[in-house]
Amino acid sequence: MPYKILLLGASYGSLLASKLLYGGHHIHLVCLPEEAKLINAEGFKVRLPIRGRAEPILLNSQQLPGSVSAGPAETVDVSQYDLVGLCMQEPQYRSPGVRELMAAIGRSGIPCMSIMNMPPLPYMKRIPGLDYEALEAAYTDARVWDSFDPNNVTLNSPDPQAIRPPGEPANVLQVTLPTNFKCATFNNDAYNQILRQLETDVANARFATPEGPIELPVKLKVHDSLFVPLAKWAMLLAGNYRCVTADGMRNTQDAVHANLDESRSVYNFVVDLCIKLGSNPADLVPFEKYAAAAQSLSRPASAARALQNGAPYIERADKLVQLIARSKGMSHPAIDAQVALVDRRLEANRQKLST
Repeated sequence: MPYKILLLGASYGSLLASKLLYGGHHIHLVCLPEEAKLINAEGFKVRLPIRGRAEPILLNSQQLPGSVSAGPAETVDVSQYDLVGLCMQEPQYRSPGVRELMAAIGRSGIPCMSIMNMPPLPYMKRIPGLDYEALEAAYTDARVWDSFDPNNVTLNSPDPQAIRPPGEPANVLQVTLPTNFKCATFNNDAYNQILRQLETDVANARFATPEGPIELPVKLKVHDSLFVPLAKWAMLLAGNYRCVTADGMRNTQDAVHANLDESRSVYNFVVDLCIKLGSNPADLVPFEKYAAAAQSLSRPASAARALQNGAPYIERADKLVQLIARSKGMSHPAIDAQVALVDRRLEANRQKLST
């Protein structure tokens, strides 16, 4: 059965939408007016690399089975949707218009699937034994999440990597690492039926080529464990946040491989923390597999790019992990140093904006 799905964020949201459209679903993207105008007129396009093919294929939303619309947050009637996908960066949810939409989504009880590096605070409340109030310091504005029932929120790890190609229209997305989305289940069987249907739709997607239909990468994998999406934490702290340097940034490949021993130490520390929280080691990704993938990540991570561009707020999964570790009597000097560095860079950006 086709679902009506609301996705907040057209940039990364376009990647997930391109796969869900194969199931015939209707997707509405919440985005900036210029993006919405372009998407409503032309749809969106996703370049997807395929193993064994020299050139990526092009997924054009106007040629896929489902339908797409786009518009601002202020025009959304949340009662029209079966599922919400949170595809923006965490600081964006406090923006005027989006903040009010988030409150309405929370009150409605509609199931929400987050596709953020930063797990929503209600999702963290599904993990037992944490001091949830202490974790609020890692969020740009923890009050954004007050209306959400943790039972209605799940986390989908944004492992696939994608960029807006420089100099191209805002409705074009290029996938640079075609790995899978990994989504935890809800505490609700009816909501999980939606996830399972979407998982099947994405798995069955085929792209027509002159030599016949081909299977597409970037699947949606649904897992019963709360901790499978948290496998991204070790990658973020060993790679993404270490792209931030004292006076600039470096690419993810260099952040991981410039000091491989330290990267491994940070990575395994976060893995150990996840296991202490209740994760099965099988839920997590070995460092060697991540380090190999990082060899192809030739751009700085989005957090580092945002800092370099003067952002006063970014997602702070680094601080979230640090706070959780401290609550368990754990710490790592390299993580503490990196968190302090990001704190300083953010404070400098805020001071520039205030002068």
